Amino acid sequence: MLRVPWTARKTNEEVLKETESTRSLMSRIRRRQAKFVGHIMRREGLENLVTTGRMEGKRSRGRQREKMLDGMTSWMGTKRVTDALSESWDRENWKDMIANAKGQGT
Repeated sequence: MLRVPWTARKTNEEVLKETESTRSLMSRIRRRQAKFVGHIMRREGLENLVTTGRMEGKRSRGRQREKMLDGMTSWMGTKRVTDALSESWDRENWKDMIANAKGQGT
């Protein structure tokens, strides 16, 4: 492990180059989110209804918030949310999708 004193004027990028590593926090967060979404989609509860957006009532005013599933599909490389939801029922296929996900998304 590289020890860098706080008095050394080095940027995070310089330290990452010295250790020959990359930033992995976003991909780790996305992977855990995908595992959680798969867990929720396999259940028939309130969490499933809220996540898929099938709740009754009025929408709030202003710009529509980005749904967790929309970000998940762009990160996993699927074209539609329904494709991702249908894949979540098969655990092995879902795990393969998470492992082979290509991008970090936004």
